[in-house]
Amino acid sequence: MRKLVKNNVSWVGFLDWEIENFHGYDYNIRRGSSQNAYLIEEEKTVLIDTVWTPHQNDFVKNLASEIDLKKIDFVVANHGEADHSGSLPALMAEIPGTPIYCTANAVKSIEGQYGKRGWNFRVVKTGDSVDIGNGKKLIFIEMRMLHWPDSMATYMTGDNILFSMDAFGQHIAVSELFNDLADQSLLWQEAIKYYANILNPFSPMVAKKLPELAALELPIDIIAPSHGVVWRDDPMQIVEKYAQWSADYQEDRITVVYDTMWEGTAQIAHAIADEITRQSPDTVVKVYKIPTSDKTEVMTDVFRSKAVAVGSPTAVNGILSSVAGWLDYARELKFKGKKAAAFGCYGWSGESVKILQARLAEIGFEVVEENVRANWKPGEADLALVPGLVAALLGNKPAEE
Repeated sequence: MRKLVKNNVSWVGFLDWEIENFHGYDYNIRRGSSQNAYLIEEEKTVLIDTVWTPHQNDFVKNLASEIDLKKIDFVVANHGEADHSGSLPALMAEIPGTPIYCTANAVKSIEGQYGKRGWNFRVVKTGDSVDIGNGKKLIFIEMRMLHWPDSMATYMTGDNILFSMDAFGQHIAVSELFNDLADQSLLWQEAIKYYANILNPFSPMVAKKLPELAALELPIDIIAPSHGVVWRDDPMQIVEKYAQWSADYQEDRITVVYDTMWEGTAQIAHAIADEITRQSPDTVVKVYKIPTSDKTEVMTDVFRSKAVAVGSPTAVNGILSSVAGWLDYARELKFKGKKAAAFGCYGWSGESVKILQARLAEIGFEVVEENVRANWKPGEADLALVPGLVAALLGNKPAEE
């Protein structure tokens, strides 16, 4: 079912209410998502992107119920990732020879995934354009590493629509389509989660691309991303958020994450959280037990935080695998400008704190020297170290008793 975006532009994508995971199982989805494709019907008929492979037959069938597929003059593939290109094989089987406009890197990724099928690729770069009639044209803007090398955005003159691909999206299913009709609290939760877990590794590119986009002086009335809502009400508000988020973003917030064997490390984690509140009552504190928490939600809080405290008991001269895996994921996200501290219990060897400190430093955190390393169970002497650790994270002297 198509939904009108503006004038002769319609949404023809797929609302995926049941999807629970994305990028394999790296990104957990709680509120559904959408794969947004758009149909432009000016003198030229243009399809911008498709949907994920599992829905390709429904997509082509639904599209054929709306228009004669042979009337499609060309397809724009803003990005080669499977959730956007996955229906190309089924679609192109119906309209072979139809041009596909995309970047040179997109040709590589599309052919790499679906094989060399002799499709009629038209390679474009930033500033290239194509006339679609009625005084309107499409202008292509490369968006390399936002978040693949092949990514681009497409701007439609006249209606002033930026089809922004993965930039400015969210994993949330909104049947009402537009940002002003969505639940605002959920929308912004999902927008920052999406940025933290998908785009944060590429924040330097985001910070560079936003001024380049502004320099093109293209009036933008609507931003139509590949996932989530279409931004029609004050669309630049999400661009402004990206500018903030790409600048080593942090709030007055500290996140405590840990795993534990016999609750000793958990006791330290809770003591740290309580001490943060005691020393800095306005600082938001979040505590997560890693194996029972949604790691994408945890990383969203880490993204928002100015500091983290990470704990693990020593396990066979190392750290628990749950914490090691969490650190691997944190490394991918390339956090910057955040402090970190380590803590944990041990029985006989006690390497976990040093391992955590080394790993956190490698990831890019500013690791404070203060730590809590308790033998067996934390005693009074161990817990007496917590105020110093917290003060180091806050950048303050310990509060007076």
